[in-house]
Amino acid sequence: MHALFPPVRIGPVAKDHSPLGLGCWSFGPDQWSGKEDANLLAAMDAALRCGITHFDTAADYGDGYSERLVGRFLASGQRDRVFLASKANIDKMDARHMLEQVEASRARLQTDLIDLFYIHWPRTGKDMRPVMEGLETARRRGLIGAIGVSNFSVEQMEQVSETGHIDVHQLNYNLFWRYREQDIIPYCVDHQIAIVTYGSAAHGILGGRFSRHLNLPEGEQRREILLFRDDVWPHVYSAVEELKALAAEIGRPLIHLGIRWVLHQPGVTSVLVGARNARQVEQNAAALDGAIPAWVFDRMTAISDQTLKHIPPVGNVYGYYP
Repeated sequence: MHALFPPVRIGPVAKDHSPLGLGCWSFGPDQWSGKEDANLLAAMDAALRCGITHFDTAADYGDGYSERLVGRFLASGQRDRVFLASKANIDKMDARHMLEQVEASRARLQTDLIDLFYIHWPRTGKDMRPVMEGLETARRRGLIGAIGVSNFSVEQMEQVSETGHIDVHQLNYNLFWRYREQDIIPYCVDHQIAIVTYGSAAHGILGGRFSRHLNLPEGEQRREILLFRDDVWPHVYSAVEELKALAAEIGRPLIHLGIRWVLHQPGVTSVLVGARNARQVEQNAAALDGAIPAWVFDRMTAISDQTLKHIPPVGNVYGYYP
């Protein structure tokens, strides 16, 4: 494991894992055709070679395709090396339904134990306590090691905490989306709930490849993301240009600074970053190499602070409220 970033442990889980995780949300036939399986399997192999042992998937990624592909990789003799996290959305507010979701994920992943299992999205206005009861039953039976929630509000976390213990909260968090610093992150820190972040590369923005004048194709998911909205994008673009200059000043890729800034924030345990092939995994893993001076993070935060004045503090960047 990396010297600057030692292994971390979530809740009572006995297995350590890397603070940089492989996000497997792109492992699906909707995003990639079956012929891309070889590249995705190579990406998982590269992750382990680079010390990335935290793999994060979900039942909904590619309608189960992501879990099946990860399961195929694990079945090749790699299960013991991986800290495995998955998630399920909830269609019925009862414990049995949640147990069925866990069992279905275990089958697709070809594993007896899922190290961490999340409720993927909350259901607004619903009593989700029975769902948490189902996860606690799965934990007692040794089907899962830890319980997480994703995209929950503080009120929703308090609701499910009445019937179970939350070990992890997974949330969207990056230089341009920080509003959870006002409520969820302090709550998690106070209640010793680990924080795992996704969207930490700002949905590809911190790759620095988007132009001032966006021309996103029809069907492109980013068209639905707040940061790319016509009235928001010019401010984000200007901030990226400042950040690119800062990255050039210290001789590091901007994506590295974005990942390291998130890991530098209080309460953050793990950062998930997606990859489509081995080369992208290796580039992401290199983000953990070498020290970054504190003044760099301070300047990044200052740039972010100015940009946030132009980004509406809505509930989430997708405008998705199931």
